[in-house]
Amino acid sequence: MEGINEKNIRDHVRQWMKKTWDPNMSLLEWRTLLVEEKWAVPSWPSNWFGRDYPVWADEIVRSEILTAGAVATPIGASMNLAAPTILKHGGEEQKKRFLRPALTGEETWCQLFSEPGAGSDLAGLTTHAELDGDEWVVSGQKVWNTSAHHADLGLLVARTDWDAPKHRGLSYFALPMNQKGVEIRPLMQMNRHSSFNEVFMTEARIPKNHIIGSAGDGWAVALTTLAFERGFASLKKPKYANQKSKAVEEAKIEAEEHFKVYSWYPQRAGRVDLIESHAKQQNQNNEPNVRQEITKLITMHRIGEWTAARAKTARKLGRSPGAEGSIGKLMSSNVARQANKTHTLIAGAKGMLAGPESGHDGAIAEILISTPAKSIAGGTDEIQRNIIGERVLGLPREPSVDKDLPFREVPRN
Repeated sequence: MEGINEKNIRDHVRQWMKKTWDPNMSLLEWRTLLVEEKWAVPSWPSNWFGRDYPVWADEIVRSEILTAGAVATPIGASMNLAAPTILKHGGEEQKKRFLRPALTGEETWCQLFSEPGAGSDLAGLTTHAELDGDEWVVSGQKVWNTSAHHADLGLLVARTDWDAPKHRGLSYFALPMNQKGVEIRPLMQMNRHSSFNEVFMTEARIPKNHIIGSAGDGWAVALTTLAFERGFASLKKPKYANQKSKAVEEAKIEAEEHFKVYSWYPQRAGRVDLIESHAKQQNQNNEPNVRQEITKLITMHRIGEWTAARAKTARKLGRSPGAEGSIGKLMSSNVARQANKTHTLIAGAKGMLAGPESGHDGAIAEILISTPAKSIAGGTDEIQRNIIGERVLGLPREPSVDKDLPFREVPRN
């Protein structure tokens, strides 16, 4: 874009921050101002709170806002899943209704995709919605729903046509969560954390105009959300300035609440950062077999970081999420398994001990029972291999016997 470069953008936002930032503003007041002045997401279209800047400008503006001691847009599914999906697929009225409160943090979202009988085969879901006058009536069950217990809205995929093939009979909705027909139950994991929920919908109501895209086009909309989800998983807690500011204090509380459910995610990834100190602690750092496995782990981890950096660079250049997401996701699963294997080799049977007196204050035991989740969450390894094989390597699609059948004729459990 002519006339737009990094220096110009930095100078512009610095000048604006210098005359605008007020530490006495509340978080909502400050974010509302960011939205009105089109600095919240400057890469968005100018008619939707943006400045038509290149995608790479978002990170530059965000870094300048944080450097000035202020706060940027909210963390979580609202900004990283809901907003970009609605921006791409939503109609004018939906953008007016949902984008601003997502940018300011006034509304929070969760994702309602997976079901007990439709995880990897998401298109086989059976939660269904029927139009009843000016409302859709939804019944069914979802599972693995992070933060559903405090979300205002849910990104819901439901079946609206049982006579269409499974991928073409789905629709995508914005489900109001705070209603009588929605029941949320927390799930206890084997590592004793409770990050996820199962959500039961019994004749829950959705306004007719809360369908994102068109009826029957839900699969295409869901793919957009899933592409953004692979990047969302790698988000880290922001570092806010240590200054007296009402907005910053409120943002810190907001971040703490959001990241509570992710406290065990470093263990899920395998804690490569602990591997060398763990080996020294157990006097295993000079064992040839241990050293070989540590070297293999660090090598895999470094390659994974390069892949993630490549994906981040592609996004900054404005490219749509591509194969790097699936490659990186699969790589992270391999790293987690290798980390689990290496920590187990170092710890031996003691690795099963939990509590403050066990390895690294119980972190080792938590690693061993948390890493299997890495191969499941956000799309299983098998799904990622299919994506890479078909979209990257150009291999024939996996044979499907139910792709063109009306969904009501598809055998299911």
